[in-house]
Amino acid sequence: MSFVKEFTKGLWQELPPFRLVLGLCPVLAVTKSAADGLGMGAAVIFVLVLSNAIISLVRNLIPKKVRIACFIVIAASLVVAVELLMQAYAYPLYQSLGIFVPLIVVNCIILGRAEAFASKNPVHLSIADGLGMGIGFTMSLTFLGAIRETFGAGHVFGMSVFGPDFKPFTFMVEAPGAFVCLGLILGAMNFLAIWQSKRKGLPEPSLAASCGGCRACGIGESKQVIQEG
Repeated sequence: MSFVKEFTKGLWQELPPFRLVLGLCPVLAVTKSAADGLGMGAAVIFVLVLSNAIISLVRNLIPKKVRIACFIVIAASLVVAVELLMQAYAYPLYQSLGIFVPLIVVNCIILGRAEAFASKNPVHLSIADGLGMGIGFTMSLTFLGAIRETFGAGHVFGMSVFGPDFKPFTFMVEAPGAFVCLGLILGAMNFLAIWQSKRKGLPEPSLAASCGGCRACGIGESKQVIQEG
């Protein structure tokens, strides 16, 4: 393991929403605009990096039977901190994100990285993992928000894209539009991954085998058993 490898895996190979298909609630709910996606991503980076670092520091002190409860307490404390900071310094963003700011504590990326990585690795690698995953998550939300805002409102980050005569396709900023955009992006990512594998003569990639080494759901183990059989 290296710091660079753990940092870069979250930027493409294990991109949380588009490759691991994790953290979809905020991906669908707060990406009506690119600014909202960027703001939510920044909050997740704050919580993910610090929770990974703290959990890695105290991992040998936490009994295994209560580790999940301890992870939630640590994440919840950090979410309260980021919620108060957002209220103090970015109140319009806080109002726009609404209930999804406190819901960061149950984001599966936070608990997933704590269980799969931070609880088993040293601090510097856990920080690299959290930072890379957080930046990948932020890029994904901002990208999806930019697409929906561009076609749904005709502008992105306050700048007009198609001019004053553009008639916004409001479907894109509604909930069904979020599902359609996400589905198209997932399809494009899978198509690109399969094309790259065929070009290099490698087996087709599997999402179940790329869950960051986490075997909690058993999918990866089942797949391995099937392949070995």
